[in-house]
Amino acid sequence: MSEAPPEMRSWKSRLITRVVHSYFAFARGMTMGVRAACFDAEGRVFLVRHSYVPGWHMPGGGLERRETALQALVKELREEGNLEMSGLPELFHVYFNRQTSNRDHVVFYRCRNVRQVSRKKPDMEIVESGFFALDDLPEATTPATRRRLAELSGSTPPADFW
Repeated sequence: MSEAPPEMRSWKSRLITRVVHSYFAFARGMTMGVRAACFDAEGRVFLVRHSYVPGWHMPGGGLERRETALQALVKELREEGNLEMSGLPELFHVYFNRQTSNRDHVVFYRCRNVRQVSRKKPDMEIVESGFFALDDLPEATTPATRRRLAELSGSTPPADFW
């Protein structure tokens, strides 16, 4: 197996991830999450920096019981960035996230013409967020985020693993 991604190298990140996924192992048979590459009218992508894991990520989160992927996506975009979609998101790919657990999947969307209703104030989960030009991403943008953006651009084919 390859080396853990940078966002999973700290013992705190691994511990929190293990505890959360252990809970979900009992609560759910399989875990599934959503993430989205959200682009504004200027073509910039929205990224968030969490309090509990290093790096810049695309917004997203886990599906709850009786929640559709689209409902989870709308909820996560609102919670993590005060974002609204002007149209339907485009399903891009479903990835197996084996770095998190042996049964976690990520439903990945592309959202165009997303707008931020109001600036997102830092909170316990999201400490920083913003729109970034694709050629000027924050240095700490995670490798997985960079891979997904490369796949969206067509410069690399979609992988099966997050």
